[in-house]
Amino acid sequence: MMIVVDIDVMLARRKMSVAEFAEAVGITPANVAVLKNGRAKAVRFTTLDAVCRVLACQPGDILRWVPDEELAEVSAAP
Repeated sequence: MMIVVDIDVMLARRKMSVAEFAEAVGITPANVAVLKNGRAKAVRFTTLDAVCRVLACQPGDILRWVPDEELAEVSAAP
């Protein structure tokens, strides 16, 4: 299983740059990249709260679960 972070989608909808977002949330642009690229191992609730506050969204708007079967299908596609 994998949790996918769709911050790019929300940033595009809000017409917000990564730098603006990072500053508003209180994290570094490098940490935003870690979230966006799916390399984060954990997210603090305080950070998730700040992300949702800045983007005016719910956690489910930026986080989604992808079953292993779907990941295998995507990986096997040419």
